Amino acid sequence: MDIGKLDIPESSGVYLMKKNNKVIYVGKAKNLKKRVSSYFNRVHESEKTNELVKNIEDIEFSY
Repeated sequence: MDIGKLDIPESSGVYLMKKNNKVIYVGKAKNLKKRVSSYFNRVHESEKTNELVKNIEDIEFSY
């Protein structure tokens, strides 16, 4: 997924990560842009998180 194409708000809110139009993860953040970007800007120690990031096809925001 290319997050550079997303218009991610810098406000607080909730994000839904999806694959095949199904929610695979729900998160919240004080700054959505920082939090969501952090998933894609590095390799994570957790294999679970790395697998999650590989599977994301779409992200929705509610703020």
